[in-house]
Amino acid sequence: QSTVCEKIMELLGQNEVEQRQRKVLILSQDSFYKVLTAEQQAKALKGQYNFDHPDAFDNDLMHSTLKNIVEGKTVEVPTYDFVTHSRLAETTVVYPADVVLFEGILVFYNQDIRDMFHLRLFVDTDSDVRLSRRVLRDMKRGRDLEQILTQYTTFVKPAFEEFCLPTKKYADVIIPRGVDNMVAINLIVQHIQDILNGDICKWQRGALNGHGRTYKRPFPEQAESGSVLAAGKRSHLESSSRPH
Repeated sequence: QSTVCEKIMELLGQNEVEQRQRKVLILSQDSFYKVLTAEQQAKALKGQYNFDHPDAFDNDLMHSTLKNIVEGKTVEVPTYDFVTHSRLAETTVVYPADVVLFEGILVFYNQDIRDMFHLRLFVDTDSDVRLSRRVLRDMKRGRDLEQILTQYTTFVKPAFEEFCLPTKKYADVIIPRGVDNMVAINLIVQHIQDILNGDICKWQRGALNGHGRTYKRPFPEQAESGSVLAAGKRSHLESSSRPH
């Protein structure tokens, strides 16, 4: 989830670095929600639109944006308003970085996008924890409890089980307990520092060149979504979040 990426940024000291100078940055899948039609937006405001379905994302834009980032280009990323469920006119400028943490609920679902990543992380969190966090977050966005729970049981939980959880098999590393698992997070931080220092071992270079796969290594001890480091000149790391 996004909190895992934020903790990684904090431990790397990147939060204190000016945007243009950062060696590590976070990019969220949430930014790539499709522009809704008037009918879809009306449903969304009532909690009747499924934001957890793969079709809710603009995968073409997501892929092209990631490709440009991997090639070291400065890109403009869409800004999404979760209160009005709409893409805003203003964009966010993302400057080249050595490592990009790309996080989202379905980052492993699309194969073209999944194959771009160098290291795939799956943040595994207990279902009760996921629900409680969602309730608190959505209530801060002005939604009532009944709508939140109805949306969760109608769309979120079924979509998680059908689309998100099966992608766990693509993960190279599984992080149980999310941000509470500091042992796992510290290992990921060290891995990123090794990349920044150029100390990438043979199996990592092979993955970057598209030859072979990295191995799965679960960290001691439930499920949310994927996380990752991507391929090419840039490396990308994903974790999970549930924006809607």
